[in-house]
Amino acid sequence: MRRPGVLAVVIAVVCALVTGCGPDLSGTRVRIAAGLDGGVYDKLAEALADAWAAQLDIERPEIQETEGSPDNIGRIRAGKAEVAFVAADVATEKTAGLAALARVHDDYLHVVVRADSSIRSFGQLRGRKVAIGSPDSGVEYLSKQLLQASGLTGAVDQRNLGINEAMPALETGQIDAVIWSGGVPTPSITERVRTVGLRLLDITDLADDLRATNPVYRTATIPVTAYNLSEPVTTLVLPNFLVVPASMSDDLAEALVRGLFDAREQLVKAAGAALSIDVHPAIETAPLPLHPGALRYFRSLKD
Repeated sequence: MRRPGVLAVVIAVVCALVTGCGPDLSGTRVRIAAGLDGGVYDKLAEALADAWAAQLDIERPEIQETEGSPDNIGRIRAGKAEVAFVAADVATEKTAGLAALARVHDDYLHVVVRADSSIRSFGQLRGRKVAIGSPDSGVEYLSKQLLQASGLTGAVDQRNLGINEAMPALETGQIDAVIWSGGVPTPSITERVRTVGLRLLDITDLADDLRATNPVYRTATIPVTAYNLSEPVTTLVLPNFLVVPASMSDDLAEALVRGLFDAREQLVKAAGAALSIDVHPAIETAPLPLHPGALRYFRSLKD
């Protein structure tokens, strides 16, 4: 007579070899709140949608063009999206009911001026026209933290322009500076380094005050090779998370995280920022908790 323990082992081996033994996610709807068309969030979301559709045998996830992190969190809370890319500083403001699947890529703060500008420090933006990001975007949120830390909140002519509108405006002299948070190099900045010449402002003197406002901010250096700079620039680094409702099922959350790392090669082809996606820093999502399903995936890597 076959013992129950032996039978269980046989079933487990068969399940490991046959795809049908995983959770049935057929019919699952996934909507991804990304960002502006052509941005890093958008490129990664497109690659993830293709990967998840193939891996999980679900309908290809819908990609939602959004204004950025605050908009994305709003969509998760309103039940209009299941997955969202969110900057870590925005995530610290609104944690209730949310969980993280993983920390993904890092963004770098850019404060950009023309090479022929007399502006040499952030403090010299007083009275100037400055693009602070599109309304309800993560860039706008970071810009306001930066202006507050520098004491320039009411002393700058703030223009709600995203990177795609801001860089042409800087090129033609309609604005004096652009605040941007994104990957290094950012293509639209690289393009104008070659055509009109640009400089990045160093924010060393503001770094301590900014880190005091939010522990997710870290300092890093943008090397001269990134934009053919005359010298390296100290700036802020900001992590990004994949965020989901805390109510998402553990099986779906685990499957999405597994799919994220299985698709890393595809993600890198879509956006160079994905090179920083790695299982080791991926669990560093404080102050958002890791979703239990995501935690189950990361723990499985140690087995």
